[in-house]
Amino acid sequence: MPRTAPKLGGGKVNLNATAFEATFNMPIVHESVRAELNARRRGTASTLTRGEVRGGGAKPWRQKGTGRARAGSSRSPIWKGGGTVFGPSPRSYTFKVNRKVRRAALRAALSLHAERESLAVFDPSAFAAPSTKQAAGLLADWGASVPTLVLLTEAEAVAGKSFRNLPRVAVMPVDDAGVADVIGAASLLVSEAALTELTARAAGEVESAGADSIATSAGAEVAADAEEAGDAEEAGEAEEAGEESS
Repeated sequence: MPRTAPKLGGGKVNLNATAFEATFNMPIVHESVRAELNARRRGTASTLTRGEVRGGGAKPWRQKGTGRARAGSSRSPIWKGGGTVFGPSPRSYTFKVNRKVRRAALRAALSLHAERESLAVFDPSAFAAPSTKQAAGLLADWGASVPTLVLLTEAEAVAGKSFRNLPRVAVMPVDDAGVADVIGAASLLVSEAALTELTARAAGEVESAGADSIATSAGAEVAADAEEAGDAEEAGEAEEAGEESS
């Protein structure tokens, strides 16, 4: 029997078997969530080593005869104001997860919500204007557990404004939702259009907009570099031709 999700306001929605009836696989979900959370880290933590701290060029006291331990710099790590040993430096925390693994993790997260009956669908056209009261009543009638994640398309911004002021309710575009967002929510509320896009992503029919934009920008950079290289090569050939003619 195919799984279904309640449609708030009356009725049920049949869920795609490929996207919502997968077996939960903890290792790939953990790997995908860790990759997404790592990618959100800025990686700007930085400390100075003893060679980077200002000062300390002069030997504090002579080597022998003072009765104190020998010291060559006041910026030694054991001194106050000295450098840091093995401290953090700016770095990237990202690591690659294969596309098929990410899709399988998304299917596992969605299937878990479908199995627990913590997934519901609603019609955003019911929000003619932003209304937090109406959104709160909708969630109360459903009996949603918190934290709740509301997924919408870009054209459904009015409904998103109705939910964004509710405590422990997060609203985000469906294109930006990752495995960490889906699995971290106790309940998932999606619009009909968002459910279609989410199903297509989980089934591998389309790629997320974020990945597409990254690929497009990377392709544009490569094309620009190639064009610059081609212009430079043409300029060099023209210069050589001019020298030969002269």
